[in-house]
Amino acid sequence: MSPAEPDEGHAIRCRLDELLAERGMTLTELSERVGVSLVNLSVLKNNRARAIRFSTLTAICRALGCEVGELLVAEHP
Repeated sequence: MSPAEPDEGHAIRCRLDELLAERGMTLTELSERVGVSLVNLSVLKNNRARAIRFSTLTAICRALGCEVGELLVAEHP
């Protein structure tokens, strides 16, 4: 499995790139706003995260002004 491919154990895709672009925000700016490292946000953005804390998810959604369902979407085959 290449790094860009989602884990076979789940079908959740993160739309962080799209939401950042829609809001004209950089990953660095989001990192500063939510207090999450750039590396950890990059892992999430590239669909390589295996887990996410509710507190992190809440902070990201607040900073982006979005709902969880806009950030994380289920992809069915």
